[in-house]
Formats: sequence, C-alpha cells, structure tokens
Amino acid sequence: MDDAFTLLRQAVELLPEDAVAENGVTVGDAREDIERQEWEMVLDLLIEIADVQPVSVDFWELLAEAARQMMLDRSRRWCEWRGWEVKHGTVRATLSLVGAERGGRQSAFSADGRLRPLWDIGNRTADGERDLNIAKLWVEFAEELGPGETADVRLAPLSPGQWRHLKVGDVITMHEGRPVAGTATVIEVLPPRA
Repeated sequence: MDDAFTLLRQAVELLPEDAVAENGVTVGDAREDIERQEWEMVLDLLIEIADVQPVSVDFWELLAEAARQMMLDRSRRWCEWRGWEVKHGTVRATLSLVGAERGGRQSAFSADGRLRPLWDIGNRTADGERDLNIAKLWVEFAEELGPGETADVRLAPLSPGQWRHLKVGDVITMHEGRPVAGTATVIEVLPPRA
C-alpha cells in the first residue's frame, strides 16, 4: 500500500488543472504544499477544492486512506462520508433540535456522522402506519450540536432509495425515542454522481 504522501500526490493528479476552491485555492497551491511537505495542509486544500469541484469516489478513497495514515480521524471520516455521497447522493437540511425543557435530548452529540437517528420522511408501511427511516447525521461546520440548537446537516440514509422523493422545502422530523427530537427543512437534494 502506498504511503499517505503518495496517496495525496495521486489525488492531486485526479483533479483538473484549473480546479479552484471557493476561497481561491488552486491545484497549483496544493502542488506547492506537496513540495514543502505540508501534508496536512495538502489534505485540507484538496478537501476544499473537492467541495466545489466534482470528484470521483476514488479521489475520496485516496484522501480517506491518507488521513487514516496521518491519524486524522475526523478528516478520514469526512472523506469517507463524501465518498458515500458521491455513490448515493446527498440530502442537506437545516435541523433544529428540540430543547431539553421541551423533552428533547439532554446533552449535545458529536457532529461527525456517528449518530444514526430515525427520521419521519413521509414513508408509510403497507398497512398505512408511519415508517421511520435511519440516516447518519453530519453537522456542517460544528464539532457538536446541543439541545435547542440549529445547524445545517448532511444526512446519509441507510436505504438511500427510500429518500429519493424528498425535495427542497420538505419538512422531516428526527426521532431518538417517542417524542420528536428535531425538525429539519430540506435545503438541497443531490443525486448520486458515481
């Protein structure tokens, strides 16, 4: 298996030469950081570029393995998450958690995709009962999300096909038990790109 540095070099080669991140970072900048052996910086730059440049599952797998070798666990999970999104599509929503005083969760949860709550997305069982669906949850731009807080989230359904009917503006609810734990409004639905 290649070392992390070789993997990052391979990932750079998968990008178009004119690829640019939102903040103006270019493939050339990543190459310069490779020359300076700024490996963690290279990983971060490649992730930023891939946020706006469509990339392959192979690209994300290279970054995930490089991050694993560099012991950057959160970055590894993020790259694995993004690879999953390329294969299965993306559902983004603005989630508002119910406050603890109204029966919501009592503490914050880690925002890095490990929570797998149930979601009411409008599906019904064969006999017409409400059917809840499981999706992992990643909170954007936060380390954790607590009771009563609101943030944009990314959802990774365990059965992506059951979520294909969602569209921007749909309201779905998060459940961690009997009462509703949060309400989310869909802000983006992207199909698979693999």
